[in-house]
Amino acid sequence: MQEALKEAQKAFEEDEVPVGAVIVYQGRVIARGHNQIERLKDPTAHAEMLSLTSATNYLGTKWLNEAELYVTIEPCSMCAGAMVLARIKSVSFGAKDPKAGACGSVINIVNNKKLNHRIKVKQGILDKECSLLLKDFFKKKRKK
Repeated sequence: MQEALKEAQKAFEEDEVPVGAVIVYQGRVIARGHNQIERLKDPTAHAEMLSLTSATNYLGTKWLNEAELYVTIEPCSMCAGAMVLARIKSVSFGAKDPKAGACGSVINIVNNKKLNHRIKVKQGILDKECSLLLKDFFKKKRKK
């Protein structure tokens, strides 16, 4: 999660919502991403989406069955759906997202029994650090 926080810090410095993600496979970080929505003018350029694309390119496959995703905030429905489609093994996140979280807070896409894949979820990893970065970002935005 420390590595995901480093990615979130990059987003913060680029004036993006500070979300960072890394994907680990066989004990190694194989993909990194941070929000680039403003920079790319792309509403799908979430940290998770960018890291999923990077990981599938790295492994040369669309399946990430043995990969673990670490992200600083609970994934939204778009990212959670992509994680299910990629068949990621597990997701660990820091801060819950009570407005858009799709790993249990608002809806639970990653463990929906109607879908063909379910994902192990760990939450609250470095929650305080992840939350603080988001709070600082939005506090700064409100001052402008």
